[in-house]
Amino acid sequence: MASVPSSVRRVVVDTDTGLDDAHSLMYLLAQPDVEIEAISTIYGNTPVEDSARNVRTVLRLADREDTPLHLGEAAPLEGEASIADFVHGTDGLGDRFERAELRVEDESAVDAIVRIAAESPGEVDLHPLGPLTNIARALKRDPDLFLKYRSVVIMGGAGPYPAPGGATLTDANTANDRRAAEIVFGARNAGNVVMVGVNVTATAILDEHVLAVLRGKGTPWASFAGEVLDAYNDFYQYKWGRRISSAHDGLATVVLHRPEIVTGWIEGPVDYTPYGGSLATRIALTADGLPLVWGTPEGSTVRAVTSFDRTAFLRLFVDALSSGPAPRA
Repeated sequence: MASVPSSVRRVVVDTDTGLDDAHSLMYLLAQPDVEIEAISTIYGNTPVEDSARNVRTVLRLADREDTPLHLGEAAPLEGEASIADFVHGTDGLGDRFERAELRVEDESAVDAIVRIAAESPGEVDLHPLGPLTNIARALKRDPDLFLKYRSVVIMGGAGPYPAPGGATLTDANTANDRRAAEIVFGARNAGNVVMVGVNVTATAILDEHVLAVLRGKGTPWASFAGEVLDAYNDFYQYKWGRRISSAHDGLATVVLHRPEIVTGWIEGPVDYTPYGGSLATRIALTADGLPLVWGTPEGSTVRAVTSFDRTAFLRLFVDALSSGPAPRA
């Protein structure tokens, strides 16, 4: 890949491309100061091959089909893959689009993740948006992997323990591969691993006004974004009784690109608690930042987002989904 200016943020995206992942890719493709170095795919929202086809579909829309795309793992480190077709449709994009053909690089996702870190230490951001299996396998190959990426911004986990009376939250990305989550959040890092958990992403609401804006633009880009949002609302309408949804991956992606929207952080090691058939992956501190009554586990620390500027997020995100891909340099 040709060299890019030092002012441009270079990103490797690891994604199980369903509906909100597609919005995340569109956000990055709309930024003139972002270069997607490579995209790796993983199972989760949809099987890994469908994830790759969905990436290709977004890249085709953006006229960025030269972006390297690497096929990743089809199942977790242990057990069988859990596929969220009840949320994202059988194809991962709500079964609404004529998708691109499957075409990937010969190099695997794990090989690409390790290679790019070694070739450009301190220059590239790693952005996992799905189950963490690819990243865990890459860490097994190179335990210092996170010391070589500039940042590792993960959509997954649930921030600190909830305040008394609050709900225990779980997320599919860490629940889909607990062993991988343990490897990833326990890996050596340089204070550069960020958890953007469901404690905050659940509040990043795209409401009826957002859909109206996207549909009102009348461009192929905005129309695609609107159709993706409408498909996501098919599932989320049963949560709130309205056709609105949470931009889980979208918020994580804006945090990667514009971390100044974050207004609250907490930092500590991570622990894991089975809960309601899922997995609560949390910073091992109370909501007030105090140690847990049974003690704090040892291990690497992770920074977790606890609050963000919702107005700034919506402005940035909706503008990207409305405006179209950034011109090539």
